[in-house]
Amino acid sequence: VQLQASGGGLVQAGGSLRLSCAASGWTISSYAMGWFRQAPGKEREFVAAIRLGITKYEDSVKGRFTISRDNAKNMVYLEMNSLKPEDTAIYYCAGGATIIGRLRQAEAYDYWGQGTQVTVSS
Repeated sequence: VQLQASGGGLVQAGGSLRLSCAASGWTISSYAMGWFRQAPGKEREFVAAIRLGITKYEDSVKGRFTISRDNAKNMVYLEMNSLKPEDTAIYYCAGGATIIGRLRQAEAYDYWGQGTQVTVSS
């Protein structure tokens, strides 16, 4: 079971990035998938999650970020627009048999990718 995140990089404030997460060794279609991030000196925090067509977002990214999935390709995406310097962090994708009520909780996910760095310059 593996999750591989990609798509991070350096972007100016106001710019956009699209993160991708490729799953292998398992089928994501019936699982919850989420994105979390961790900035230097801070704890890992919830960003967005999706399960059964239901999406959840952290308040600071609502209206700017969009999570989506392509079950046929076993992929999850995070479209990030209007990026701000405070969005700078390592972004991790996660998956698991997480109930909808726990989508925001990192400990509720079973599988984690290695992370991809997103840096937003001011």
